[in-house]
Amino acid sequence: MMRKTTLRLAGVAVAGAMVLAACGGDSSSEDAAGEEPAAEEATSEASGEDTSSDEGATEEPTTDGTGAACAVDQVDGDLFLYNWSEYIDPELKTAFEEQFGVTVTEDNYDSNEAMQPIVAAGNSGYDVIVPSDYMVTIMIEEGTIQKLNKAAIPNFGNLDPNLDTSYDPTGEYVAPYQGGTTGLGVNLSVVGDDADAGWGLVFDPAIASKYAGQITLLNDPRETLGAALKYLGYSLNTTDKGQLDEAKDLIAAAVENIAAFESDQYDELLTTGQTVIAHGYSGNVVVSIDEYEGDDEYAYFVPSQGGTIWTDNMAVPFDAPHPCTAHTFINFILDAENGAQLSEWNYYASPNARSNEVMDPEVQEVLAVMYPDDLSGLEYITDTGVFETNFSDAFSEAKG
Repeated sequence: MMRKTTLRLAGVAVAGAMVLAACGGDSSSEDAAGEEPAAEEATSEASGEDTSSDEGATEEPTTDGTGAACAVDQVDGDLFLYNWSEYIDPELKTAFEEQFGVTVTEDNYDSNEAMQPIVAAGNSGYDVIVPSDYMVTIMIEEGTIQKLNKAAIPNFGNLDPNLDTSYDPTGEYVAPYQGGTTGLGVNLSVVGDDADAGWGLVFDPAIASKYAGQITLLNDPRETLGAALKYLGYSLNTTDKGQLDEAKDLIAAAVENIAAFESDQYDELLTTGQTVIAHGYSGNVVVSIDEYEGDDEYAYFVPSQGGTIWTDNMAVPFDAPHPCTAHTFINFILDAENGAQLSEWNYYASPNARSNEVMDPEVQEVLAVMYPDDLSGLEYITDTGVFETNFSDAFSEAKG
């Protein structure tokens, strides 16, 4: 079901094409998610015939030597999905259940840091998880996600070959799912059209104090410390303890104006009038604005100092109980029509080149607006190695 697309976004010009991974590094196309899979000749229609058991698989199980030995469209049990909230169209889950004769159970997390230890501990029971770019690197290094068998995922070839997937250096572990930016949603009827378009809305006490108790920040150490670092003029991937301490102190000082550190309901709190400024993910904010009758009162934008650009990915935990069902689900999502439906529902950018060919043009225009005209201020969060624990510690201290 496609959402309506009437939307006002703070006067930001609509870009000519959707941007995904536009601020990527220098990774070569050989490392891209769209590298040729073993089953490159398969079409996007290969999302599969109705298959409800191992015996019903359309082919003998095969492997490309790097992943679970599964056939295309093979299932080996129900699917247990661990995902961000409001990130998949319920109709897609129903369609998968009906097509393959399985049940989909979904649990949600609100940050990569909340998900990672649960999976790393083992016996999580999950078949598919959706880690962000930098967390993919961490989970590869710690051995908590398994390599994918691309022979069982023919729709892998639908992915844009120009994607930056340097966080998966060998291109063996994940399939890109969706992408977007992190910025601010604001109530224009309160802050005004001429309000500061930067992180000062949250971190400048002279501005933020006007909206005391009506501001939410994400309950996410890398995102929220990253926002503070961008406001201070630093990289959100700093490994300078002094810079991180400055960001920590900035958040601690802002706490008196913060209603909550919230990663699930911030969009609804904004459009129901309980808050005025919401730090959040582009699609979630825009969907809430779009569903609100007075949507011209609200805006989403990436602050002038810059922000986060990101790609979330589908991965299979190292001990997934149903790896073949996991591969079949990934292939299902990478189908051209299904990928388009996903973006039309959640308003996040699709990494699927075939999906972008069939996606509603109005939705593509809305997706493009979520990226600023000047992309130079956007950064991907990257794994900072042994420094990573400093972010979690600083965030806990800042919140008090």
